[in-house]
Amino acid sequence: MKGVPHYKKNGSLHCGKLHKHDDGTMMTGKSMSEESVKLFHYKDLPKAIQSKINPKAKCKKSLN
Repeated sequence: MKGVPHYKKNGSLHCGKLHKHDDGTMMTGKSMSEESVKLFHYKDLPKAIQSKINPKAKCKKSLN
């Protein structure tokens, strides 16, 4: 979803490029690579991780 924050499994906010697979899985990077990791929406993170992060976090826009 565009405009919705995406998080890595550890709860860190992902602000870079992402790609989406046919099954709906979102991953880091513009396209699939060995470095790609799965991304999650806030509601899909474990409760223990949710309690440690800000669900209204936003990525800062680049001035470039």
